[in-house]
Amino acid sequence: MKADKKAQAKAEYNAFLAICPSRQLLDRISDKWVVLILCALGGDASEQSGASHVPKAMRYSELARLLAGVSQKMLTQTLRALERDGLLTRTVTPTVPVTVTYELADLGLSLHHLTRGLRQWAQTHMDQVLANREKHDARAC
Repeated sequence: MKADKKAQAKAEYNAFLAICPSRQLLDRISDKWVVLILCALGGDASEQSGASHVPKAMRYSELARLLAGVSQKMLTQTLRALERDGLLTRTVTPTVPVTVTYELADLGLSLHHLTRGLRQWAQTHMDQVLANREKHDARAC
């Protein structure tokens, strides 16, 4: 009975409806820090050096250095939310000091393929967007 209700609810997910829980997920995954964290853990940060996109585990401090402008609070909150959603895993190694690493879970890896495309699109088309903004703002005056 409970499985039937769950299957029916899943079949009825519709992000256009205000009550749909997938809206919360869309809100989460459309956040810039989520996109950048997934791209970092997916190995995209090393593309400037010509390396292939190989997912890798990263420590908190590595992520903090890589994500220029992210506050400690925002990084911590975002990592916790991604772990809760099953998009990444957090591994604690009992060393002195304790070592904590984050890596993409299978679900996060499947989303990373999409976020990589979004990040690349934004970087590729930024000149066009800036030019369009400039034209629009000049007309508005």
